[in-house]
Amino acid sequence: MTKKTPDMPNPAHQPSRSDRLKPAELLGISGLMGLFIAGTILLTTRDLILSAIGFGVTFIVALVVIAMLVLGMKPNASEQTDLDEQNGH
Repeated sequence: MTKKTPDMPNPAHQPSRSDRLKPAELLGISGLMGLFIAGTILLTTRDLILSAIGFGVTFIVALVVIAMLVLGMKPNASEQTDLDEQNGH
């Protein structure tokens, strides 16, 4: 970690690999939920259009619910210090 000096502006923050892949993980979880529902609908009704609609609705609803749950989480101490460093406090 670099030290901040008074005459030097805040150095650019380099997010960790886990931070960069977090959105992809959330999309993947939503996609898997959508595929499960689409597969279930396809196997029971044999209707491809209904299965595609089920995939789309499930993907969007799962994505919104997961995003709302993530927004509701409080950052732990290390995340809070990281946020403070990014904001220049």
